[in-house]
Amino acid sequence: MSGRDPDRRRALLDAADRVIMKEGPEVSMAAIAAEAGITKPILYRHFGDKHGLYQALADRHVRTVIAQLRPRLAAPGARDGARGGGAAESGADLRGRAGAAIGVYLDLVSANLNLYRFLFHRAGAEDSRVRSHMTALVRGLGEELGAVLTAERTVPDPTRAQVLGHAFVGMVQTTGDWWLDHPEVDRVQVVEGLVDVIVAALTPGAARHPPPPVTAERPARRPPAGGHG
Repeated sequence: MSGRDPDRRRALLDAADRVIMKEGPEVSMAAIAAEAGITKPILYRHFGDKHGLYQALADRHVRTVIAQLRPRLAAPGARDGARGGGAAESGADLRGRAGAAIGVYLDLVSANLNLYRFLFHRAGAEDSRVRSHMTALVRGLGEELGAVLTAERTVPDPTRAQVLGHAFVGMVQTTGDWWLDHPEVDRVQVVEGLVDVIVAALTPGAARHPPPPVTAERPARRPPAGGHG
């Protein structure tokens, strides 16, 4: 069946990319079909329905972003530092890795602005299944980052590593989304601000101190007013 032909699907996704980049995130399905030289029903036949097309585009582009980020998150320098590098060396490496990963992400989304807004804003708003799928892909990156933090003993506690991994991914995504609407803000300023937060959270001694234990003691009762001693 032609709908299962990977080369044909790839060509249709290429056509969708071109028209979205050219016309913006509100492009119609008819325009995508026209760009591919087919009718809208035939376009849907290749992907099942509009949801199938959205999901195929999400898989293509979110996985591309993740593939670009992975080498920055798993750089050898961090493992070298974990084996005995000094604190200054380790801190510098952490800043460098975080800055490189964030810079790559911002460059990718800003260079593909219409595609980013099509996937994260339009498709997610129109289709709850696509929104759930995108959330799962982003969550997977948070889990992967948490695993890296644990494996390199940057954050030895696996639970805390997962909390921070998801927090960092969410922070970068939402800040990047804000930055795309504020092009007057210098990219370097955005990267440095995010790196400062990440380094502060991962620097030894910066962890939040646990709250004091709750005791069952009750405050001393005051004698009733006018009572006898």
